[in-house]
Amino acid sequence: MASHRRPKQPSRTRVTVLTTAAAAAVALSANAANAAPSAKLSKDQVKAKVDALYEQAEQATEKYDGAKEKQQKLQKEISTIQDNVARGQQELNKLRDGLGSLATAQYRSGGIDPSVQLFLSSNPDDFLDKASTLDQLSSQQVEALKKIQDKQRELAQERAEATEKLKDLASTRTELGKKKSEVKSKLAEAQRLLNTLTAKEKAELAAKEARANRSSTQRPDLGNGTPASGRAAAAFSAAQSKIGSPYVYGASGPSSFDCSGLTSWAYAQAGVSIPRTSQAQAGIGQRLSLSQLQVGDLVFFYGDIHHVGLYAGNGQVLHAPRTGTVVRYEAISNMPFQFGVRV
Repeated sequence: MASHRRPKQPSRTRVTVLTTAAAAAVALSANAANAAPSAKLSKDQVKAKVDALYEQAEQATEKYDGAKEKQQKLQKEISTIQDNVARGQQELNKLRDGLGSLATAQYRSGGIDPSVQLFLSSNPDDFLDKASTLDQLSSQQVEALKKIQDKQRELAQERAEATEKLKDLASTRTELGKKKSEVKSKLAEAQRLLNTLTAKEKAELAAKEARANRSSTQRPDLGNGTPASGRAAAAFSAAQSKIGSPYVYGASGPSSFDCSGLTSWAYAQAGVSIPRTSQAQAGIGQRLSLSQLQVGDLVFFYGDIHHVGLYAGNGQVLHAPRTGTVVRYEAISNMPFQFGVRV
């Protein structure tokens, strides 16, 4: 006779073990599947990825430069406002002292006018709006009270402006920190990829980059390019004096540069102040096509205009390319040219 007893259920412990084992098997399978495509990259693949990361770092660098420039500008503006407020407060105190002297003189001659007494014990802002009050004051007192009210309003406006700029400064500092972290992250990722190479492969890449730097720091055949102006010639000459200087993100000379750091520094040596970032520099002058360029004109690359250099003549640009390179000449055709600008 067949037994009708229910089959024995697996214990809770056994179910837990089986579930854990199954989950581990799935995880191992997933890891194995993911591991397959991540086989060691070739030297050329690593270089391509590193170059892409360096370009992304340069994009972040230009935004970092913009935030840094904005921070410096805000700090100057806030300092100016705070100085104005301090001077205004001193003026206000003098005006109040002057009104107090009037009240003292009035008291000695027979008592303080009730309106002046009220002012000295409270804020006169809405007090002055009452014509009946003004009728009770002498012309000298009216003038003194109006000056005080005007100065109080001026100080209130300046303090409000300073408060808004301080908020803007705080958010700009936050943005600056984020962009700095982004640049560092891209550079660290590039270094991590380079560290996957063998010592021999690293040496080969380093030697190749060194050869490119050496060959590109020698003056190529620039033709008989005419400078756009005397100042453009001076700016180009200043940039030439920095050939071989290393690229460092956020740097604007005199010993290291990023791309817009070089162009802004070069024009500063020619007595011309231009904005700090490539995007801002793109909007300061006459736009030019490739055929219109003259030596010293600014030349811009990539769709988001995150790279800039100085036209060197004969299809060449003098620029600070990216991390791991130096200020050097390069063919404009090596990068996606957008337009030029004559300062």
